[in-house]
Amino acid sequence: MPDCKTLVVDDFEEFRTFVVSALRERTEFQSIWQAADGLEAVQRAEDLQPDLILLDIGLPGLNGVEAARRIRKASPNSRILFVSMESSAEMVEEILRLGARGYLLKSDAHQLWAAVDEILGGGYFVSSSLRGALHKIQPEILDPRLPSDERSPLLLRPPEATHGHQVASYPNDASFVKDFIRFIEAAIKAGNPVIVIATEAHRRNLQMALEGRGWNMAAAIEEGSYIALDASDTISTFMVNDWPDSAQVVKGLKEMVASAAQAAKRQNARVAACGEMGPMLLAQGKREAAFELERLTHEVAASTRVDILCGYMLSDVQLEENRHLFERICAQHSAAYSR
Repeated sequence: MPDCKTLVVDDFEEFRTFVVSALRERTEFQSIWQAADGLEAVQRAEDLQPDLILLDIGLPGLNGVEAARRIRKASPNSRILFVSMESSAEMVEEILRLGARGYLLKSDAHQLWAAVDEILGGGYFVSSSLRGALHKIQPEILDPRLPSDERSPLLLRPPEATHGHQVASYPNDASFVKDFIRFIEAAIKAGNPVIVIATEAHRRNLQMALEGRGWNMAAAIEEGSYIALDASDTISTFMVNDWPDSAQVVKGLKEMVASAAQAAKRQNARVAACGEMGPMLLAQGKREAAFELERLTHEVAASTRVDILCGYMLSDVQLEENRHLFERICAQHSAAYSR
């Protein structure tokens, strides 16, 4: 894995040491620098051009918010994750408007890897303790540079949710594969089994990309920790008269999850499942069937130790006849975003 140049900025030495120690548990985080105040952070960011910056707000000399403004100019490609005690929704919105990719409360430090993986994978992250107040972040906060008709809101999982059922939309196959790789790699690194339900082309591209990133996919497939299924074939197992039979959907999905869970490499593992069954039905013009399948999948996600990512193509969801339906589909998920 390539080394991720990282800058950790906090005036509390013990917390900096904790973060640096946690990051160095993974081999791709060995080039780590530290700073104790805002001015030093800006100078180090300009000199080092780090891939990732973890930044506190309450810094001496120059507060974190102002430091972030300057860092955005001095090192525009650095991805900034704020790590702070400040918990106001207004502050989080201001941070994201600055162009930061995430906001993690120090009290949610156990979510550090989830935040880092999401941000480095191209997404955004907000600490789970804050998501009730920020259930929907307005799209202009996420990327004010986009034209208004291209902005897409990021729906954040409310804090009471205990499961993950995400939906994402993609402009092309490359974006689809890249985001699914992010999702799959996060699961593999956590020791969780993976289920992929996709077209032959997407399954092939995903496996090739994962192998290219150093993962032994043949071994994962053999031991059952990576299960790849054809989306069309899987859909055919539960469709009755072009409609998803509720009993067969629930039974089939739960059996898949149970089978994958047996290959877990750690206790209390969660299965990660990603696919495009609902998207395939939508692309075929079976709009209400797609919605029903997503509704049933959400029920399974709520009662099973599984995290699910459903991938739609923007070309399908932006069709006039599909826009309202896709809003209803998003409501059947705990998080929704667009790449």
